[in-house]
Amino acid sequence: MANAASGMAVHDDCKLRFQELKSKRSYRFIVFKIEEQQVVVDKLGQPSDSYDDFMASFPDNECRYAVYDFDFITDENCQKSKIFFFAWSPDISRVRMKMVYASSKDRFKRELDGIQVELQATDPSEMSLDIVKGRAL
Repeated sequence: MANAASGMAVHDDCKLRFQELKSKRSYRFIVFKIEEQQVVVDKLGQPSDSYDDFMASFPDNECRYAVYDFDFITDENCQKSKIFFFAWSPDISRVRMKMVYASSKDRFKRELDGIQVELQATDPSEMSLDIVKGRAL
């Protein structure tokens, strides 16, 4: 279903893979891209993949959306997990691309029920593991 404001559709595979990440923990992360007026799956991270593997999935000069299933231990020593949503929009990407991703983000995020934390980044340092840990706790 296209969004009237951005004209962007969300491929059913995006929602299906997100449900698999959320309920079955089939993936550590999913990277999405906009292609031909719809959001599609760009890359699936295996459950054993590291945060560095996730960071390496982002192109230097193109925008992406991503979700990451972050496992952590609370101060009370409890094992927890939070699903992060990332909006990656590097400064050097094309202005039109940044505008399309920005205008479609909220609509796309609403399709993925279960996101707990959102991060926007224009530089890899803005989504470092330390920042993710800080936002998780």
